[in-house]
Amino acid sequence: MKKGGAVISMLVVVFAMVQLLVAKPGEAAITCGQVDSSLASCIPYLMGGGNNPAAACCDGLKNLKAITPTTADRRAACDCVKAAAARYPNIKEDAASSLPTKCGVQIGIPISKTTNCAK
Repeated sequence: MKKGGAVISMLVVVFAMVQLLVAKPGEAAITCGQVDSSLASCIPYLMGGGNNPAAACCDGLKNLKAITPTTADRRAACDCVKAAAARYPNIKEDAASSLPTKCGVQIGIPISKTTNCAK
């Protein structure tokens, strides 16, 4: 490859990386995969497995709070939580709604199948 071609290729790569790193204003940077992995260890508790969530569940909830700093992130995470909850019909609503309190984490994202995430 000639020197000019290498420079152009490098510029294209840099441009692509910048596009991936810079989210548009109001656009969420979080994915449902991140939300799912943060809350995966909470599934046993949410399905009625005990009086208190596991430490790993609470750590995941803390992580979820950390990765959702903006309103757009929280709305996107809320949509992901709602979609995940729909995949588990046996989730106990009372366990889901009490999860943040039980973990001592105020996340600003309701954990429920029926939440209106647009609010």
